[in-house]
Amino acid sequence: MPDCENGPVLVQRKPFVDERGVFTRIFCAEALAEIGWPGPVAQINHSRTSRAGTLRGMHYQRPPHAEAKLVVCIRGAVHDVAVDIRRDSPSRHAHVGVELSADAGTAILIPEGFAHGFQALTDDVELIYIHSVAYNQQHETGLRHDDPALGIAWPLPVTGLSARDAAHPVIAAAGQFS
Repeated sequence: MPDCENGPVLVQRKPFVDERGVFTRIFCAEALAEIGWPGPVAQINHSRTSRAGTLRGMHYQRPPHAEAKLVVCIRGAVHDVAVDIRRDSPSRHAHVGVELSADAGTAILIPEGFAHGFQALTDDVELIYIHSVAYNQQHETGLRHDDPALGIAWPLPVTGLSARDAAHPVIAAAGQFS
């Protein structure tokens, strides 16, 4: 079984389908603990993104408020990216990109020490984020989505980027960033 100690883990939800429709479990502490969920749920967030091409990220919280998160797509599809920002990691600055979609029932478990962002591949995308640590504004920051040091190839032209996300410095200018 995969373990998120070495990085993000793609989670395949198992739908129960019958004549009434579909039932899907989003979070199971016991099952997720087996692949590295660090503990209790501190916060659950919901985002809705209206237009394909919109990019949100690359966000993370600095220690001591570093967080693990389970990202679940409940409507539409996204290209979801996690960047390794762990100081002593052999894969530091490397990224993992996966497609999450409501139809495929996919989610991603992102451990502490990773910046996270996504690009909407369809209009009207909705995500649920389950966090191990509550949001702390003083420890929240991010990376540039187009930083050459990261080399992330976004599938669509980037649109809808917030002023805050556009203002994050590139790694070369930021020095240390985790």
